[in-house]
Amino acid sequence: MKSARPLRAALVGLGFGAEFIPIYQKHPLVELIAISRRDEHELNKIGDAFQIENRYTKFEDVLANPDIDFVHINSPIGDHGWMSIAALEAGKHVMCTVPMATTVAECEKICQLVSDTGLKYMMAETVVYSREFLFIKELYEKGEFGRIQYLQASHPQDMDGWPEYWESMIPMHYATHVVSPVLGLMDSKAELVSCFGSGRVRQDIQEKSGSPFAVESCHIKVAESDVTAHVWRFLYDTARQYRESFDVYGSKKSFEWSLVEGESHVMHTAKRPEAEIAEKVEIPDFAHRLPEPIQPFTRSIVDAEHLSFLQGGGHGGSHPHLIHEFVDSLQSDRDPWPNAATSANWTCVGILAHESAMNGGEARSLPEFTRDSKTRVDAVENGVRPPVHARKTAAAPQAAS
Repeated sequence: MKSARPLRAALVGLGFGAEFIPIYQKHPLVELIAISRRDEHELNKIGDAFQIENRYTKFEDVLANPDIDFVHINSPIGDHGWMSIAALEAGKHVMCTVPMATTVAECEKICQLVSDTGLKYMMAETVVYSREFLFIKELYEKGEFGRIQYLQASHPQDMDGWPEYWESMIPMHYATHVVSPVLGLMDSKAELVSCFGSGRVRQDIQEKSGSPFAVESCHIKVAESDVTAHVWRFLYDTARQYRESFDVYGSKKSFEWSLVEGESHVMHTAKRPEAEIAEKVEIPDFAHRLPEPIQPFTRSIVDAEHLSFLQGGGHGGSHPHLIHEFVDSLQSDRDPWPNAATSANWTCVGILAHESAMNGGEARSLPEFTRDSKTRVDAVENGVRPPVHARKTAAAPQAAS
């Protein structure tokens, strides 16, 4: 059953997070009633621009507002865990940008609170709502790839010039952009990981992060499956253009991300003449899955000069999909995708991968609490189509006349 009234949201963190404000203000099933930022001057500037009355510089004041149903957290990475825990303890549903947290203990606490309270948690992973992922997911569910044989993803990004706190970040602690597509395609969970570090970052980055590695490269054993995935990350001191990529290799078709930003992706089809196996593909938009008032936001970027978008291609049009998925899950009283356990699994892959790298590639098993929901493995072979994921709900509501 749909809620009788629009949900009431608070947006916490207004750097790149401010991009979500106009989407919330156009969504027919939610009201953005509060915003929060530590810098009062910047808070008021944004509040005035979007005419939002409730403004908070302290997170605890957000949580004390009884009118707020959920918080959308876009704070710096080190705040994600404790803020999500505090919000759940205050009785608020939580959507939080990636990663879920930076420790396994915080991930477990969030999952336990969700289990104990019945509140909803969703990690707002942009990649699995990008048009590229939605396109590949649709082809997969139609059986066009055949049996999935191998998956890989990369996220090289030079973080010099970003806020200083990134210098303390460990590459694999921010790995969900590569973990999520390789696990999310088949709605799978990671079972264990083995990761190696390679190269060295400069001394000041080593001292701030506690990690010596320029690159971290991880293999993931997919639970209840014969598939293995490979993902790699770097943040500093390695020359490459920004790229968030994922590749899918199947028995019938394979998809490879373009090597250079702005070029076409490539689809390979088996058993064709050699010269015809590879073909460039254009990725369609998926705005039709959204309520009509927010459909333009799959293409519209309010702050197009923010580094997150300059180096992220607009996050693949994912932002309105993220908001709609969480709002619809609350309205329909169902788990969002990814839910808490899945978010923890994707996040803990990176946390444990770094532990593995610091111990010479020693394998690390994912904790049971990250795999407590039913794992769906690769069931697509010879055109057999698995059930459509629960997140595909009834047709999106249209704008009121």
